[in-house]
Amino acid sequence: MKLYGKQIVHPWLCDSMGHLTTRHYMAMFDDAAYHLLSETSGWQPNDTTGSWQGKGWADVSQRLQYLAEIASGSLVEIYGKVLKVGNKSITFALEMREKSTGKIAATCESTTVYFDLVERKAAPLSAEMGAKISAGLAN
Repeated sequence: MKLYGKQIVHPWLCDSMGHLTTRHYMAMFDDAAYHLLSETSGWQPNDTTGSWQGKGWADVSQRLQYLAEIASGSLVEIYGKVLKVGNKSITFALEMREKSTGKIAATCESTTVYFDLVERKAAPLSAEMGAKISAGLAN
């Protein structure tokens, strides 16, 4: 797995028990997912003139597992890898690890479709994108 995000668990992200509250796990996974999607497919979210204009991603499925508590003040890292590529979608796995111990605190498996923002529907991955994503599966 490759590193896609680094975060700190600030006190305001924690619940009354002093550990990261569930809603913020997804935010951290989502931030890392943008980096994974850009790096593995070549997608550039801020491209307003090129081939990426009017294209994005839409999550259709996520499965989170909470494996260990993360305390306020902890440094966490998000690692990820692509598991599968389809004609219009990719499925990837993310792991949140506590930096000082390397312990996996949570996992997220997500399926997202390539999305035409004008037509508001799934769009096929280009041959280029599919090849780039598939090449990453070997790593």
